[in-house]
Amino acid sequence: MACEPLILHGYWRSTASWRVRIALGLKGLEWEGKAHDLRAGDQRASDYLALNPQGFVPALEVGDDLLTQSLAIIEYLDELHPDPPLLPAEPLERAKVRAFAQVIACDIHPVQNLKVLKMLKKTGLDQAAIDAWAVQVIEQGLAACSELIAENSGPFCFGDKVTLADVLLVPQLGNARRFGARFDFGRITEIEAACAKLPAFAAARPENQPDADA
Repeated sequence: MACEPLILHGYWRSTASWRVRIALGLKGLEWEGKAHDLRAGDQRASDYLALNPQGFVPALEVGDDLLTQSLAIIEYLDELHPDPPLLPAEPLERAKVRAFAQVIACDIHPVQNLKVLKMLKKTGLDQAAIDAWAVQVIEQGLAACSELIAENSGPFCFGDKVTLADVLLVPQLGNARRFGARFDFGRITEIEAACAKLPAFAAARPENQPDADA
């Protein structure tokens, strides 16, 4: 199948960008990266806002089109390049994988990302209080994630194959480390170790990106 040129707008430490890098690697797709330093406010530059009015990363240029939101991008890639599949074929299991992924993408990550943390700082909270709040959000969310997969066996979240759940979980654990949050819940650490052995996960790590801090 012929592929449109893929250009990923991201940031080395963005967990949402990290997810998409993993998915691109799992699918064996070639892509070009365009870095936007979130700390410097590059995401608010007029030329980037013309592409993505939200001013968030990631965004994926697909030929003449642009996709935003990491889950939408990953599911697009999965539909266009279904091998290996990131979602189970059976509807009930498919819904469970999506639900796990959405706990991270919709409930944990958004309330402790850079934009929200800066807003908290503007309210007068000191850095220690902000970090403590972020840690609480992360730990409560990961504890719930652990319960959602407690009855599953295999090296990954939903058995012996990588799914969307693993693609979302690993970057969130990177964020947990940054904040000093616990993540030793159930099988979580074992799943991370299994994913780390796969080339797509290793290549996507933040420190392996060209724009990573020296």
